[in-house]
Amino acid sequence: MARRSLKDARIIVTGASSGIGRALAIQLCERGANVLATARRLDRLNELQEVCHSLPGKLTILPGDLTSDTHRQAILEQATSQWNALDVLINNAGAGAIGRFDVAKSDRLRRVMEIDFFAPVELTRTCLPLLEKGKRPAILNIGSVLSHRAVPNKSEYCAAKFAMRGWAESLRVELASKSIEVLMLSPSTTSSEFLDALVDTRSDSKSKAFGSMKPERVAQLAISALVRSKREMILSLGGKALVWAGRLFPRLTDRILGKFAQ
Repeated sequence: MARRSLKDARIIVTGASSGIGRALAIQLCERGANVLATARRLDRLNELQEVCHSLPGKLTILPGDLTSDTHRQAILEQATSQWNALDVLINNAGAGAIGRFDVAKSDRLRRVMEIDFFAPVELTRTCLPLLEKGKRPAILNIGSVLSHRAVPNKSEYCAAKFAMRGWAESLRVELASKSIEVLMLSPSTTSSEFLDALVDTRSDSKSKAFGSMKPERVAQLAISALVRSKREMILSLGGKALVWAGRLFPRLTDRILGKFAQ
């Protein structure tokens, strides 16, 4: 299959104020793409716009909460007025939680699922009519290695990422007749990123990373997956080792991971 061109591509990036989303917005603009970047923090989006101002592509910002129906509709209206079509939707925004499930309040699960699963799913539903008008349209979901193998103390996050991966697999088949590709990227923990947006979690909680990467490197690999239409990628060696250990030696992997349970 021919490589996807990103020059002049019309792309939405969620969670663009920091981490992977910010790196994606910058690197896409470096390639000449037209990017609509959205996140909650306006000050961070303004800073991102300054960084991208001199790059070949064009960046538009739209602050707001992705869990809001109103904001998702605003994204659609902005993309429609600017482009009247959409080539790529990158579902990147997310949040995590650390701690045992048996001592957590039910609200923690609901909030993580709302941010990590329901919000991107409903944004995708909202944007499908525009994607149908796009040039070689694609949906790129930034998931997690924890959508392949769950670990203790992140049960809510794992549940949300497993849900996203299952939804993406089904959606890929459903949208094949419309020539809309559904791609899934599964990074391990990125540098500080998981700890940047924790829901109902003690401030002294630590994240056990399996092969963490810098956000800029994850963005590079995400763009490579997009250009090559790679349907699913697990990024780090540590992440791949975790997944394969869980598949080949599930009981042993459970015992090892159990040592990290709080």
